[in-house]
Amino acid sequence: MSQKKEKKINLNELTQEEKVKYEIAEELGLLDRVLNEGWKSLSSKETGRIGGLVNRRRREKKEVE
Repeated sequence: MSQKKEKKINLNELTQEEKVKYEIAEELGLLDRVLNEGWKSLSSKETGRIGGLVNRRRREKKEVE
């Protein structure tokens, strides 16, 4: 069996959209788990919550522009 290489996440080298995702995960108290175990460790409910908040922020940003 092949094992997937785990990449360390550098929070300074993320795209703007990725930064928003990690910021929301931090606000929800999920960032430590994401950094240690990856996004796959989250439940579908937690992932959906993050996605919903990302979309809300994206819409709010468009309204301001």
